[in-house]
Amino acid sequence: MTDNKHILAQLGSVSTDEFFLPLPKGYQKGKTRYVIVVGTVMSGLGKGIFSSCLAKLLQDKGLKVAPIKLEGYLNIDSGTLNPFRHGEVFVLDDGMETDMDLGTYERMLDQNLTRANFSTSGQVYRSVLDKERHGEYLGRDVQMIPHVTGEVKLRLRELAVKADADVVFVEIGGTVGDLENAFYIEAMRELAYEEGPHSCCFVALTYILEPHALGEQKSKAAQLGIKQLMQTGIQPDIIACRAENEVTETALQKISVFGNVPAERVFSMHDSASIYSIPAMLRDCGLDFEVLRMLRIEDRTKLRFERKEWERWCDFTDKLGKENKEVTIGITGKYTSVRDSYASILNALEHAGIHLGCTVNVNWIETSEVTDKNADRLLNQVDGIIVPGGFGSRGMEGKISSVRYARENHIPYLGLCLGFQAAVIEYARNVCGLSDADSTEVNPQCKAPVIDVLPEQKKIEGLGGNMRLGGQDVTIKPDTLAWRLFGKVESVRLRFRHRYEVDPQYIDTLEQKGLVFSGKSPTQPIMQILELPDHPFFMGTQAHPELTSRPLQPQPMFVALVAAAIRRRYAQADAALPEDAVRAVCRVC
Repeated sequence: MTDNKHILAQLGSVSTDEFFLPLPKGYQKGKTRYVIVVGTVMSGLGKGIFSSCLAKLLQDKGLKVAPIKLEGYLNIDSGTLNPFRHGEVFVLDDGMETDMDLGTYERMLDQNLTRANFSTSGQVYRSVLDKERHGEYLGRDVQMIPHVTGEVKLRLRELAVKADADVVFVEIGGTVGDLENAFYIEAMRELAYEEGPHSCCFVALTYILEPHALGEQKSKAAQLGIKQLMQTGIQPDIIACRAENEVTETALQKISVFGNVPAERVFSMHDSASIYSIPAMLRDCGLDFEVLRMLRIEDRTKLRFERKEWERWCDFTDKLGKENKEVTIGITGKYTSVRDSYASILNALEHAGIHLGCTVNVNWIETSEVTDKNADRLLNQVDGIIVPGGFGSRGMEGKISSVRYARENHIPYLGLCLGFQAAVIEYARNVCGLSDADSTEVNPQCKAPVIDVLPEQKKIEGLGGNMRLGGQDVTIKPDTLAWRLFGKVESVRLRFRHRYEVDPQYIDTLEQKGLVFSGKSPTQPIMQILELPDHPFFMGTQAHPELTSRPLQPQPMFVALVAAAIRRRYAQADAALPEDAVRAVCRVC
């Protein structure tokens, strides 16, 4: 076998041999290990959930972990993807628009990720072509192997250096056999070869079929998927079997034999009521220690630290399934037929509900169907209303009708991004008397454009850079609900993804009629948070606070919404609010 030291020696040399190995400055071979997660049979198995849960277990042992998602599509980022096709766009603090799996990693690991944690084929190809134009390949013919695969490996190693990681978790989008991710899988084979023994752990997620007509589990499709992975030159070290019900011992044994994987590394990852119970499922199987042994990094763990962190996590998960209250929140959106379009909102509601000991049910309402006349019929059964973000004119009037119903009927309301803008338009029309109030995104010729692209942004329209993306500081007005929710601080950091703002010329009119802008940009006349003081709970934000909610740190706006919904439901039921909910409401609000 070729000595890998010879490979490393090629760095920076003008060589005619086949060892092409670009390495970032500061990279130390052997310091960082890699866990590579791939899927077989079908997409949507939960590779991101599995990877983030396993990463959390290692993180809780005191190891530094860094995830990266490798997507096969040619888009440079996820910003232009239709929610109907690909679910929500998750925005990182640095403004990178990514796949929704990055949200799973941020929530589970309690980390703020960056663009270094996300890569698409479009990014990889663009980087390779830019380097070719700048002569960085020294006259060689640029090929998929070694140059494109080399670019993939370079990104992983750059992340390892940047994060000072003990373990980098690599999730490859799609399934084995997809044409668009074949070079990613080849790059992982090369990575394991270059890094040497015990450097990489390959995990295959597969799916066990259970046709209702047969009444038994069938593993043949999973076997063939594993075979396809092995044909690429990769031997899986761990196989996670996804299924609706717990996978039978017979099926697990078949997968073990066919995949050439020890039985203790083949386990059932069946459906769970909450993704937050999956780390315990993996831990009970001993999977975390199997990975440590395979990568030979047991000596890096800190058992005392692990006991403390696992105790904190169990304090949270022990509340699962023990909720003694129940509320229904109506999500009035434009993409309600695809639940993944609002994945972060659902997670933020779950975090708030667990924190308050309350089951939060969701009533999905398509705003294309909502009008002022039928709003009562569609919304009278909910305890709170969320109007989420979106783009374009479709369903906008339905959002405005939902806002009006919440405001006039004293239903707890939270508007997110477009929901903030809809609240401004509704208030301008029905309270301030500006009957023609609208957004220029919806009606460019409207006579009262209370929502518009600001002049400063219009100047850069031609450059395509007028979208406000990522984390921004928000100055909080003292003695407001927002000020109390965020702990009486002068400013907070929220994440944004929008283009249109409240036009400054209408701010005085809106405020004179009672609307309070409690959060603003510290440097520009941009309104970020609004509220109504004489309402049980009425708040909107131009930001996307759902993106920063975490299991152990629920987002305050969502906690306040659910708390207000509890208060409303129990008041309507003519029953006393449970004492623990009273304390939660007082603590948050």
